[in-house]
Amino acid sequence: MIIEVKSIIEMNAFGKRLAGVLHGGEVIELIGDVGAGKTTLTKGIAEGLGVQEEVQSPSFTISRVYPVRDGLHLAHYDFYRLNDAGIMKQELDEVVKDQTTITVVEWGSIVSGILPTDRLTLTIVPPTEQTRRIIVEAHGPRSQKLEASL
Repeated sequence: MIIEVKSIIEMNAFGKRLAGVLHGGEVIELIGDVGAGKTTLTKGIAEGLGVQEEVQSPSFTISRVYPVRDGLHLAHYDFYRLNDAGIMKQELDEVVKDQTTITVVEWGSIVSGILPTDRLTLTIVPPTEQTRRIIVEAHGPRSQKLEASL
């Protein structure tokens, strides 16, 4: 599935729409160059899940966890600055198995061996400075249901 967005507002709206089909335990991998819109999309997901605080890129802190609706949590990881995931591997392995956590991972190639096979991969490609093409790939039955719900 390919989704075209023409603005930051539309990227945010897509994130909210995605949030509406999340129930906990899902893993979303975001792929795209710097400035593609990965954090903007995550902000939309967070807003759709009811995060009350400002969502910031965890580029320097590596991870941020936010309480969301229905007693769930949103865990947002950004591995851009890591060459070796080190101890983060153990933390991420635990988080992706937690059915009360929705996990969003930016720059996940460094931890690809830890990410579950059943995950939703969103590749963001900028054909122009303003527009984005989101390529949605479901890897497993749970993620296929997510994709079908979008």
